[in-house]
Order: sequence, then C-alpha cells, then structure tokens
Amino acid sequence: METPVVLDGGDRRCVLLLIELRKVIATLPPGAVVHLIATDPAAPLDLPAWCHLTGHDYLGPVPGERPTYAVGVTAGARATEAASPWRPTDS
Repeated sequence: METPVVLDGGDRRCVLLLIELRKVIATLPPGAVVHLIATDPAAPLDLPAWCHLTGHDYLGPVPGERPTYAVGVTAGARATEAASPWRPTDS
C-alpha cells in the first residue's frame, strides 16, 4: 500500500477543508488515499456525506494524536464545483 497523502486542515471549517480536499484529490490517481487532519467538529459528518455525493470512498477515522480521516480516491467520481464542492457540476 502506498503512503497516504496528508492534508493538514488544522482548525479550518469544513467548507474550506472540502475545497482543499477537492483540489488535492484532483491531482491524485484512483486508489490513492488522503489523510485529512481536521479539528472541525462537523468533519466526521461532512466528509462521509461529501464522499457519498462524489463517489470517493470514506475510509473512516485514522488513529493518532490529531483528528484524522481517510478518503480513498476513486475513478469516475462525480465532479463538483471548485468554490462549492458540495454542488455537483452536472446539476
């Protein structure tokens, strides 16, 4: 298994986290894994919902000192708007 790409979202709100996550995922091949560090209390809810919307795989929390969540990049995921990653581009 390849080393995950780490995205440190720090204390940013989920809206900004999703914008950054979308940018990072766009540069990665299918099968890659992103570990998103996020202290926003909405992250455990928003990340699975975003993955469900887009088709990427929400792999769940990652054990560690800081709240971290894993997302798997999938082929053929649904595109979203750059500034509004919760809005599909095909709607």
